[in-house]
Amino acid sequence: MRIPRIFSSEPLSGQSEVQLDEAASRHLVKVLRLGPGRPLVLFDGSGGEYAAELLEAGKKARVKLGAFVEDDRESPLGITLAIGISRGDRFDWVIQKATELGVARIQPLFTERCEVKLSGDRLQKKLGQWQQIAISACEQCARNRVPAILPPLKYPQFLEQAKQDDTLKLVLHHRTEATLSELEQQSGRPDTALLLVGPEGGLSADEIALALQQGFHPLRLGPRVLRTETAPVAALSVLQFQWGDI
Repeated sequence: MRIPRIFSSEPLSGQSEVQLDEAASRHLVKVLRLGPGRPLVLFDGSGGEYAAELLEAGKKARVKLGAFVEDDRESPLGITLAIGISRGDRFDWVIQKATELGVARIQPLFTERCEVKLSGDRLQKKLGQWQQIAISACEQCARNRVPAILPPLKYPQFLEQAKQDDTLKLVLHHRTEATLSELEQQSGRPDTALLLVGPEGGLSADEIALALQQGFHPLRLGPRVLRTETAPVAALSVLQFQWGDI
C-alpha cells in the first residue's frame, strides 16, 4: 500500500508531534479517508523526510514524527526554467512536469507573444496556485525540496538579470542547427543551467537575438516544432539525461 507524502509549511524536527494545516488535513481525511494509526511521510522542503503516524484525524490532523531519512533525491544539475506564461492550464502542466523532472527554480516571463495579463492580487493568487502545484508534484514524485516559483519578470528584466549569471544558458530555437552534444564539446559538463523557452508562438526573432547577445546558446530539439508545454518537458529530459540523474 502506498504511503502518502505530505508537505509541511512549518519546519519539522524528529520525534515530535505536529499539527497539519487545513488543506493537508482535508486531503488526508476527506480525499484519502485515512484514520488514526496510518503511516505517513512528511517533508518541509529543507531536504530529507520523516516517517510519521497519523494520531488524530480532523480539521487539523495531528501527526507523530518518527525517524528522519536524509534523502534529497535532487539532481546534480541545478536547472532554472525560464518560460513565457501560457494560457489556460498549459502553464500549470509545465510547472507540474518540470517539478517532476527536477528543476530547481521556475521563472515565469512576460514576453512579446505572451497573451496572459497578471498584476496585483490576481498575480499573487496565481503565484500561490503555481507554488501549490509544485508542492503537490513533490508529494507525488518523492522530491523533498520544492522548486521556487519566482515572481514573473518582463523579458528585458530577465535578460538583465541573466547577464550576471555565469551558468550555462540555453534558449530553445528550432531554426538553429546547434545540438547539445556539440555544446558539451565546447563547454564541458555544467553544474547549473538556465533554460529559456517561449510561450505559445515562441520567442520572437528579436527576443532570440537579444538572448544570444547575452550569452545564451541556441538549442534545437530535432526537426519538429514543439508546443510550449511540450518543449520544456523534452528539453529538461534531455538535459537530465545528458548531465543530470536520468
